[in-house]
Amino acid sequence: QVQLVESGGGLVQAGGSLRLSCAASGRTFSSYAMGWFRQAPGKAREFVAAISWSGGRTYYADSVKGRFTISRDNAKNTVFLQMNSLKPEDTAVYYCAARNRVVPGTESFEYAYAYWGQGTQVTVSS
Repeated sequence: QVQLVESGGGLVQAGGSLRLSCAASGRTFSSYAMGWFRQAPGKAREFVAAISWSGGRTYYADSVKGRFTISRDNAKNTVFLQMNSLKPEDTAVYYCAARNRVVPGTESFEYAYAYWGQGTQVTVSS
């Protein structure tokens, strides 16, 4: 089992940047594929980005491609989401998620992830 704690959220102006971190407990972090999802007020939670256990493969939602970068440091049990050129529509609670049963093609589906953090709020002002 793994526990996840997000940090790094906050208030930023449009065009600005933030870096989210997700710290994981446990000694088997490197065996988990990781993902970031977000949920805006009144909307369903949606996929943002995912990364394989080794960091060798990354996946992005079309809405963030070219602006966000997911990465991981297995030595520090941490996954990151670098968010640049932020837009007001990026405002949401951002969640980190982990999965250790990887089925190719399911990176963007919530059901594929067994463990979730509590979320961190990102607010982008116009």
